[in-house]
Amino acid sequence: MRTAEKQAADELGLTLYELMQRAGAAAFNLARELYPQSQHWLVACGHGNNGGDGYVLARLAQAAGVRVTLLALESDKPLPQEAAYARDAWLDAAGLIHAPEHPWPDDIDLVVDGILGTGLAHAPRDNAAQLIEKCNHHSAPVIALDIPSGLLAETGAIPGAVINASHTITFIALKPGLLTGKARDVVGELHFDALGLETWLKGQTAPITRVDSTQLAGWLTPRKPTSHKGDNGRLVIIGGDHGTAGAIRMTGEAALRAGAGLVRVLTRSENIAPLLTARPELMVQELTSQTLDESLEWADVIVIGPGLGQQEWGKKALQKVENSRKPMLWDADALNLLAINPDKRQNRVITPHPGEAARLLNCAVSQIESDRLLAADRLVKRYGGIVVLKGAGTVVASQHGECAIVDVGNAGMGSGGMGDVLSGIIGALLAQKITPYDAACAGCVAHGAAADVLAYRFGTRGMLATDLLSTLYPFVNPDLNSQKND
Repeated sequence: MRTAEKQAADELGLTLYELMQRAGAAAFNLARELYPQSQHWLVACGHGNNGGDGYVLARLAQAAGVRVTLLALESDKPLPQEAAYARDAWLDAAGLIHAPEHPWPDDIDLVVDGILGTGLAHAPRDNAAQLIEKCNHHSAPVIALDIPSGLLAETGAIPGAVINASHTITFIALKPGLLTGKARDVVGELHFDALGLETWLKGQTAPITRVDSTQLAGWLTPRKPTSHKGDNGRLVIIGGDHGTAGAIRMTGEAALRAGAGLVRVLTRSENIAPLLTARPELMVQELTSQTLDESLEWADVIVIGPGLGQQEWGKKALQKVENSRKPMLWDADALNLLAINPDKRQNRVITPHPGEAARLLNCAVSQIESDRLLAADRLVKRYGGIVVLKGAGTVVASQHGECAIVDVGNAGMGSGGMGDVLSGIIGALLAQKITPYDAACAGCVAHGAAADVLAYRFGTRGMLATDLLSTLYPFVNPDLNSQKND
């Protein structure tokens, strides 16, 4: 971002101070739009360019008749040139600069956070941390400039004190730390302003892509009127050891709901009747050496892991599956077994949650969560294929260097079976001949977007994995939405 910002300014004949003025103006306009009745703003400025944005906003607010109290951190180092210009302009406009210890007036009704920016790589120092905590303990809403102070822009980690923002406005391009890690706990509603660089940005290639439901139509094109079940893919799903029939049932039904033409389930014999009773469209057989060989030959795509267990029954099945060159997805206990006997292959999608990822990389869960993008990259390098690192801000990474952050989903998805449903959706999209990376992205988006509909209607508590099957339709049929709009 630092490089891109300077490059854009140079190519467009702008100064970095002009970009700072645009950022301050964008934030001021947003604050006025969101809180038109607010009369007294407290603007907290750090000793960097993030603080410079705050000085610009404060000057514009004061000129518009808003009462402004500005607090600024002190430092032995000089301000960056652009921020110094902004501070001087604020002083020239008869603005006052108070120390962080200055008493807050009783009528503050909006706080603007310009304390720390995207360059932070460690916990905030004591003076900044104290100001952050004071902002958080005040009852007024907080608008963060570019990123909530204390949130790491590259990773989404929170190593110390952090602003709990009601709204965040970020500039020029999104930062990964706003979309993954702990971001959702503190960012509030995220707003974006390109600062007039839209045309220039279209010519750039971002190393990371944000994906959401607006992109589904590009992955899931309408079917031909003459297509039949064979065209829509044959999928075999392997798992469901003793006591885990529910996992394999959810994966199988999700695959059908996501459009797989034929879905065969190989499981324990006692699971056959319950699965067929619950979902007769599934083809269910006992997992034996013979049925596995036949199914691996029959299938276009293989999903293994939901309810598989780590006993000899599951191990033997995985040993046969790993010799196949067909597209496959490994989840749940298949990943736990993979951690014991790691291998690298290019025809596989793996879908670990942070605990499974930690086992696959032989590290602590905290290390995974402290830098989810790095963890996904390490998983790809060690295991090949496509990695879906699940969680708030799921990361999808490929062996070819592609990387996406999935910006859908909600806290209601923290319940059993959600991963089983996701495996079925991605497996179905693979069976419909969508490339593995696109199938992973589209599957995660459809999965999270379906959950978001439920959260909007009913809230996040009590959401069940199978509830997603009722709201999945429009997301695996995005052409239906365009027809309705037409």
